[in-house]
Amino acid sequence: MGCADGTGSSSDPDSAGTSAPGDARTGDPGATTPPPAPADGGAGSAEPLLVETTEAWGIDFKHQSGAAGDLLFPEMMGGGVAIFDADGDSDLDLYFVSGAPELGQSQAKDGPRNRLYLQENGVFNPVADGAGLVGSGLGDPGYGTGVAVGDIDNDGDEDIFVANIGVDRLYRSKGNGTFEDVTRSAGLSSNSDPKLEWASSAAFCDIDRDGFLDLYVVRYVVYDPDVQCTDKAGRREYCGPSSFEDRTDVLWHNQGDGTFKDISASAGIQEVTGAGLGVVCEDLDDDGWVDIYVANDGDPNQLWINQKDGTFVDDALIMGSSVNSSGLYEAGMGVVAADFDNDSDFDLFITHLRDETNTFYRNLGTGIGFEDQTAQVGLAAASTPYTGFGTTPLDLDLDGDLDLAIANGRVTRGDPLTDQLAGPWNPYAEPNLIYLNDQGQFRIAEAEARDFVRPIEVSRGLATGDLNGDGALDLVVSNLEGPARVYRSRPGNGHWLLVDAVDPSLNRRALGARVEIEVGGRRQMRTVQSAMSYLSSSDPRAHFGLGEADKVEAVRVRWPDGKQETFTGVEVDRVVTLRRGEGGP
Repeated sequence: MGCADGTGSSSDPDSAGTSAPGDARTGDPGATTPPPAPADGGAGSAEPLLVETTEAWGIDFKHQSGAAGDLLFPEMMGGGVAIFDADGDSDLDLYFVSGAPELGQSQAKDGPRNRLYLQENGVFNPVADGAGLVGSGLGDPGYGTGVAVGDIDNDGDEDIFVANIGVDRLYRSKGNGTFEDVTRSAGLSSNSDPKLEWASSAAFCDIDRDGFLDLYVVRYVVYDPDVQCTDKAGRREYCGPSSFEDRTDVLWHNQGDGTFKDISASAGIQEVTGAGLGVVCEDLDDDGWVDIYVANDGDPNQLWINQKDGTFVDDALIMGSSVNSSGLYEAGMGVVAADFDNDSDFDLFITHLRDETNTFYRNLGTGIGFEDQTAQVGLAAASTPYTGFGTTPLDLDLDGDLDLAIANGRVTRGDPLTDQLAGPWNPYAEPNLIYLNDQGQFRIAEAEARDFVRPIEVSRGLATGDLNGDGALDLVVSNLEGPARVYRSRPGNGHWLLVDAVDPSLNRRALGARVEIEVGGRRQMRTVQSAMSYLSSSDPRAHFGLGEADKVEAVRVRWPDGKQETFTGVEVDRVVTLRRGEGGP
């Protein structure tokens, strides 16, 4: 049996039409007004699980949409955030996506633009002109939406794909915090009308198990700025997807030589259209080949089952994950796939518009499919007043069950819950939500997460990662036309394990590897993946809360090509690197 090597935790740096996005094509979303979160979280004496550290950690990013009173549809959708190691120094950095002064214009040096923050000694420093992402003529020229992270050339450095309204961009890392634009040389340039190109979320995953990461790009609608929409009172309001034509998504195959080939047609992806917003890569039928799930806004969701020959079939309907239990398609925004009930398969969770519930699809077992069990697990009524976008699973209290964080913000006017926002944004602002999972049942955390649920803003992107190396996953939120917020998670007394699965033959992290642990008679399973939520990318390493258990019996890794290994001698409360070939059968 092989053993894992690892490092202990580091010190805590903080101790020093007539519709709107998500209209679901079913009519007006209604005027339901959620109650604001109590200022003290409902019980001020509770020990907080999250503490805001935005200012203390040096983050001053503010998203800008370019809104100038015309209520142009893209202004409402916000931008994503990525958590990854941009400069190869083994700590996590941050990348935020912004809009532009106006749709169709380039990001200006002294105006809205994407921004990279490099972490040094527990503080995040914004990169000025010098990193290819933000300056020296290489700054992203598009109106930014989403971001995906993955090592496209197997050189050990993580590269970045930026989804835009207009031409998307692919940046190859030089390994030192700087990047070069390789969009054209990689073959990702498009000759079609930029007006037609509205990409939202994107995901890197190896669809054919050849060792190179492919790229799935979700596209939203064919946007026409001349289309104007009103609400029931006849006031100008932001349009929704039903006012525009849907698009097909794009699947780019990594050729292994630095170039990508559009295989959308041959793979079958072009057979279905949808107003796509969220995407996650996961082996949802447990056959050893990665599948792709897409959350669509007002269209049936898609579950692209990998046929193992370069083609995919949309089996969302027959597998029970296309529509909700009432047979209605909903306004899908953010999506995650995770084992919320610790039964060794992956469930789905999708955020939706107010007056719809967020939806929890339980995986019924290998090859059986999914069932909408939102009400049964306690996620229905509490989510109805809110419009959810970004969402991420994390074991916030380190008890062995995955909890849920959700970033909320309306897309149509409602009764204002705050008067603190500039411009027209007060009627769109809502508090965010944290659900704690207790053996498959979810409850809203108020006092424990008061820093996270107290701000009333228009939140969109959401990502998670252990930013300060203390073994607990922190949260980063990107707010529409507002400041980003960072929340440090307090690990408390629970034990933890953070697994980095690496394939030395590929010279990179094994994105798509499945990691399962046995601890205290229970099993937990995670996938090494970064693409989830809404427009965002999280730290892909597999994080486990262990509760009171101070020993892990075994760690099993199923590598992306289906081969499996078992690792023993893994110690808790540390980051461990599991290298392929060093485990046992």
